[in-house]
Amino acid sequence: MNEIGTQPNEGAEPPLPRSGMAQFLWQQLPYIVALVLAIAGVAYTNVSHQPLVGYWEFLALAICVVCIVTKWPETEGREAQLRLIWTQALHWIAVLVTMNIMLVSGVQQLLPTPATGLVLLTLLALGTFLAGISLLSLQISFLGLAMGVAVPAISWLKQSVFFFLLGAVLLIGLGITFWLRQERPPRVSPSDTNSQVEA
Repeated sequence: MNEIGTQPNEGAEPPLPRSGMAQFLWQQLPYIVALVLAIAGVAYTNVSHQPLVGYWEFLALAICVVCIVTKWPETEGREAQLRLIWTQALHWIAVLVTMNIMLVSGVQQLLPTPATGLVLLTLLALGTFLAGISLLSLQISFLGLAMGVAVPAISWLKQSVFFFLLGAVLLIGLGITFWLRQERPPRVSPSDTNSQVEA
């Protein structure tokens, strides 16, 4: 009787990876949102040709909060928690000061506006990567690395938008072709049907 009662539970095991995957994506959501916001800031700067000063400062402060919240459950004791807050606050204040140095009018005259967005993203990426190393957090380090890789990718895409679009269309076309071939059952030709009838 107990064996029969346990069989439905065994059938219920396959949905667990979905909830595990959903939980994993939920845990990674702050990092994904930060990366999307950083790339969106550079894209907007390139289109509008205006540096988003407050946007980058907000994003740096948001990543600071993400860093503190990420390590807070692992930090035991009031002294360690205060040390976490102060070290992260000083780290991100240094990043903010460096960003504002790049936005001083004398420096701004040397850089075109789209380049300013890429420089600010580079500083944000470096600050995020170093924060991940100091916190021993793989997710934060990877976020900084992804932001850093986005800088040359964005500048490359800007120079070769046509080739990117051509490659994207080619990849989408190949993907649709392979997908349709997998979905379609194999056709039987009339000659195959006649040979089977004769046999």
